[in-house]
Amino acid sequence: MSQPVTAGPPPDSLPLSAQQKLFKWVPALDSLRGYTGRLLQRDLFAGLTVAAVAVPQAMAYASIFGVPVEYGLYTAIVMTAIGALFDSSKQLINGPTNAISIALLSALSGVPAEVRIDAAILMATMIGVIQIGITLCRLGDLSRYISHAVIVGFTLGASALLLLDQVKNLLGFTSLGDPHDHFIWRLWLTWSQGTVHLPTLTVSAATIVTVVILRWVNRRYRAGLPELLLAIVILSAVTAWLPFAGFKAVALIPPIPRSLPSFSLPKWNWSLVHDLSGSALAIGLLGLLEAIAMAKSLASKTRQKLDINQQCLSEGLANFTGSFFQCFPGSGSLTRSYINHQAGAATQWSGVISAAAVALTILALAPFAEYIPRPALAAILVMSAWRMVDRHQLKYHLQATRFDAMIVAATALSAVLVSIEFCILIGVFLSFLFYVPRAAQVHCTELTITPERTVRDRVSDDPRCDRLLVFNLEGELFFGSAPDFEKILDGVETTATESTRIVLLRVKHVRNPDAVCLHLLDHFLARMQTRNIRVALCGVRDDLLKVFDNVDIPKRIGREHIFPESTQVWTSTMQAIQWAYRLLGEDLCDKCPRRGDPMVDTSDWFYVI
Repeated sequence: MSQPVTAGPPPDSLPLSAQQKLFKWVPALDSLRGYTGRLLQRDLFAGLTVAAVAVPQAMAYASIFGVPVEYGLYTAIVMTAIGALFDSSKQLINGPTNAISIALLSALSGVPAEVRIDAAILMATMIGVIQIGITLCRLGDLSRYISHAVIVGFTLGASALLLLDQVKNLLGFTSLGDPHDHFIWRLWLTWSQGTVHLPTLTVSAATIVTVVILRWVNRRYRAGLPELLLAIVILSAVTAWLPFAGFKAVALIPPIPRSLPSFSLPKWNWSLVHDLSGSALAIGLLGLLEAIAMAKSLASKTRQKLDINQQCLSEGLANFTGSFFQCFPGSGSLTRSYINHQAGAATQWSGVISAAAVALTILALAPFAEYIPRPALAAILVMSAWRMVDRHQLKYHLQATRFDAMIVAATALSAVLVSIEFCILIGVFLSFLFYVPRAAQVHCTELTITPERTVRDRVSDDPRCDRLLVFNLEGELFFGSAPDFEKILDGVETTATESTRIVLLRVKHVRNPDAVCLHLLDHFLARMQTRNIRVALCGVRDDLLKVFDNVDIPKRIGREHIFPESTQVWTSTMQAIQWAYRLLGEDLCDKCPRRGDPMVDTSDWFYVI
C-alpha cells in the first residue's frame, strides 16, 4: 500500500529560522520585503544626492593625512556599500569621515611617506578586527556608559585641529619642520617662516564664497544643487582658464586613475601592527561612538528601532572588507547621513546607490580630476570643520554641570595638545574617573518612631531610643563604595550603646553588592553578635537574599532576622519593628511611644518618607 504524498516547502525557500537569521545579519535584505517603486525612487534620489557630496568630501578627507585622493573615493565606494548592507540604521552613510581622517593624520605622522598608504590600509584591517571583536563579545551597548560630553569635546578638538592643519593649504604655505615633530610645533614653524601665496588664498576664498552662494540659492529657491561638487567644478575651470601665471602655480591634486578598487591583500607588517595597535584601538572605539551617535540621532527623527550590536558589526565589516579593496578606515558620516535623511532615503539601499554613483563618477570624470586645485579641497575641509561643531550642544554641555564642562574641555584640549586618536580614550577615562566617585556613595538615614505613631527620618531634636535603632541604607555596594559603607557601619556600631538590644537595617534600596562590601557587612554582624546586639535586615529583595545566601549571612544572624520585601511599601519594615517590640517586651526606653501599653497593636502605624 502506497504512502500518501504530502506537500513540502518550495525547494528554493529557506527555513524560517534561517531566513530570520539572514534578515537579522543583513538588514538591507529585510528592507526589500515590501519594497515598492516609490521607495526605489526615494532611495535613488537620495543616493545620487549623497554621491554628489561624497566625491569632493572623499578626495578632501584622503588629502588630510597625505594619501592620493583616489583612496578616499575607493573608501566612499566599498565602505559605503558594505556598511549599507549590514547597517541597522536605514539612513546612516558609512565611508571616509572628517574625524577618522584627522585621527589618522596624528596616528600616521611618524610613518614614512613611502609606506603611508600601506599603513592606512592596514589600519582599516586592524580597526575592522577590533570592531568585529567588540560585536562578537556583545560589548556594543557599552557605548551608552560613555558620556556624550566626550563626543562633543572630541568634535570641538578635531574641528580646531583640522582648521589649523589646513592653514598651509588655504594660504599656500610650505609645510616646515620635521614630520615627526608635534603638530603644534610644525604649525608654529609654518606661521613664523611661511609666506602667503596670494593666488592660492584667492582660490580658497573664492571656493568658500561659491559654496555660501550656492547654499543660499538652495535655501532660497529649494534648487537642490550639489554645492560642494559645483564649487569644485567652477573653481577648477576658472583656475585652469585664467591666463595669469600666478594661478598656474596653485597646487593641484595628482591625476586619478580611471579604475575601480580591486581586490588586494593588505600588506601585513608586524612592526607597523605593533606601532599602530594603540591608535587602532582608539580610532576603532571612536568610529563606533561616531556611528552609534549618528545612528541614534537619525533614529530619534525616524522613530526607527536600532540594534546597536548590529551597528557595530556593520562598522567592523565595512572597515575589514574595505581593507581588501585599498580603503582606509572610515565610519558613519555626519554630513552625508543627514543629507541622505533630508533627501528622503527610505532604506539602506540609498547607500548602495550612492556607492555605485561614486564608482560611475570615477569612470566618467577621472581624467578631469587633475585640474582640481588643492586649496579648493582645503576650503571644503575648513567649512566641514566649521559645520562639525554643534554650537547648541557645545553651549548646553558647558552650562549644564562642571562635570560635563570639564569633560568637554579636557577632551578638546587633549585632541590639540596631546593626540587626536587618544583624546577619545582620555575623555572616556576622565568620564569614569569623575563618575565612579559619584556612583560609589552609600547613604544612611536614621529613622525614629514618634509619639504620633509615625516612623520617619530622625532629626536632631528627636530623642533616640537606646533599645532599638533603625537605619535606612541606599546606594551601590560595590568595591568603590566600600570606604563609605565601612564608615556607615562604624557609625551604627558607635551609636549602639550598652543598652541597645536590636538594630534594624532597611536594605530595600541597596543594589549590586560585591564581595568587598559583603565582607564588611559580615564582619559588622560578627562584632554586633559579640556585643549581644541582634541585627535584623528588612526590605530584602529576592536578588539580594540570593547573594546573602551565597555568603551564609542568614546562617550567621538567623533566618528569622531576615524580612523579605513585600508587595506593599514599608510592610517588611513594619513587620521587623513588630518583631523587635515583641522581643523587647516591657524593656522599653523612657521615650518609647509604647510605654504604658507595650502590647499595643502597631498595624495602624504609618510612615512619613
